Amino acid sequence: MKKLLFPALAALGLFLSTGQHALWSQTSIAPTEDRRKALNELFHEYWDANLENSPEFASMIGDSRFNDKISDVSVKAFNNWLATEQTFLMRLAAIDPTGLSDQEKTSRELLLRDLAQDQEAAEFKEWEMPVNQMGGIYSDYPQLVAQLNFATVKDYDDWIARLHALPKAFDQTMTNMSIGIDDHRVPPKFLLEKALDQVKELANQKPEDSPLAMPLKKFPASIAAAEQERIKAEMLRAIGKEVLPAYQRFARFLEVTYIPTGREQPGISALPDGGKYYQFMIRRTTTTDLTAEQIHQIGLDEVKKDEADMLSIAQKLGFQDLKTFQVSLKDNPRMHPTSGEALLDAYRKDLAPMQAKLPQLFGRLPKAPFEVTAVPAYREKTAPAAYYEPGTPDGSRPGRLRINTYNATQRNLYDAESIAYHEGIPGHHLQISISQELEGVPEFRKFEFYTAYTEGWGLYAERLGKDVGFYQDPYSDYGRLEGDIWRAIRLVVDTGVHSKHWTRDQMVQFFHDHSAIDETNVQAETDRYIAWPSQALAYKIGQLKLLELRDRAKKALGDKFDIRGFHDQVLDSGALPLDVLSDRIDAWIASQTAGQK
Repeated sequence: MKKLLFPALAALGLFLSTGQHALWSQTSIAPTEDRRKALNELFHEYWDANLENSPEFASMIGDSRFNDKISDVSVKAFNNWLATEQTFLMRLAAIDPTGLSDQEKTSRELLLRDLAQDQEAAEFKEWEMPVNQMGGIYSDYPQLVAQLNFATVKDYDDWIARLHALPKAFDQTMTNMSIGIDDHRVPPKFLLEKALDQVKELANQKPEDSPLAMPLKKFPASIAAAEQERIKAEMLRAIGKEVLPAYQRFARFLEVTYIPTGREQPGISALPDGGKYYQFMIRRTTTTDLTAEQIHQIGLDEVKKDEADMLSIAQKLGFQDLKTFQVSLKDNPRMHPTSGEALLDAYRKDLAPMQAKLPQLFGRLPKAPFEVTAVPAYREKTAPAAYYEPGTPDGSRPGRLRINTYNATQRNLYDAESIAYHEGIPGHHLQISISQELEGVPEFRKFEFYTAYTEGWGLYAERLGKDVGFYQDPYSDYGRLEGDIWRAIRLVVDTGVHSKHWTRDQMVQFFHDHSAIDETNVQAETDRYIAWPSQALAYKIGQLKLLELRDRAKKALGDKFDIRGFHDQVLDSGALPLDVLSDRIDAWIASQTAGQK
């Protein structure tokens, strides 16, 4: 079977130091305006190539040029894209940044990093493990259709074209997974069994009940009745005759061929190059050079601090110890919703006071609309408690805080306030929307996603609510701390399973020993960390860096410190690696200090 190749990495080190000038000697440097023009043209060319290569992403951000296309996930396509990125990398490195603006230099540095990192990642053949219980091709398109707008006949016909193309993409995915079997790169068996349940649920639906048929539920009045009938017949035929059979073939492939080869060990270290791969993922996710051992110890230290603060609240509420208090929460009816709708309402209620507070905390606020809604039914059994779906830059689709209402009456209400701040405002909705609305930066900067920055901001937003006087209910304040310790626990259990060879049971036990997080979340989250090595590390690492930078600015500026100015500096350049963000804040502090002299 053909192996996927990747460009030789011998020269990669030349590009990893992204602040360098051109990599070969030049007798003269081109005029600044010529280099600026070349740089901006390259940014534009790269962005268009990226959208064409990832048409689903283009659709999600409101660019409809490729709405009738789906990604080519074949071996050949992966090779071609790596080669394309390598060409961009060489061209970008050849543009000397001398004399360019700070934002232009930052844009160049970020794209160099992204391109170099993609080349480095190719060594680990991530395309060979494209499916787990958290998602993959089987869930990508049901999620995508919910984010599209259907206003014209072309919108519907484009979706039908994608449905026709989907079976081929399933075949390509199965080919890549088969290569993974040969290379001993397969996810844990028990996670694949959970994925199979989701695939079967989607595969065995009637065409009209499939989430892929969602556009048929409501037609715009502008589409004639005859066209509606044609569209309905064609879409249901494509789903019933082509797509659902592809789902069924994929289910059989999982059950008969793939799952039996799944690995028994949960940690990524079980892969042939697992230790090296995990350290690469840590660096990519956290944008730091921290080791797994260092992160594990940070986690233990943060768990200890949070437990002390949680105990203080428990004792103020009349409990002798933390465990007794945590047990009481499970039996306290006020701490659990009576229904899924009641759970949604709790989040909506907590967001209103924060909305009113935002002008005191931020000089710039997003224009994008925002709403709270439930996780789709087909995802709810394995989805996290809540997550954010970005809207479109033009506001045609709002940002959405998705709340998991599965087993709603077993969910906790005391953590609703902190989650609302994290996933909604001033967390992901505010940060991502501001990024998408930036002006004067290349398009790719508006959609950058450095996990430590983005998720670190979300966790920082939880803490910010405390800093400005919210969490008046001690139970909600406890919920904030439980959310914080949750992220600290992640540092321990993620490094535990992927670096220290912990079992799944050890991960679950650590959760039980150090939190009262409900069992539904404990089980789903444990599996999430196994499926997504290092992703869960980003939250606490990013939050700690943001708090460090704020403390640094407060200490340097004293009474002149302006929280609105600090937040605008953090947010007004979009997502950044933590080291780049640190340099930006240092430059801001220096400028403010100079202004005081």
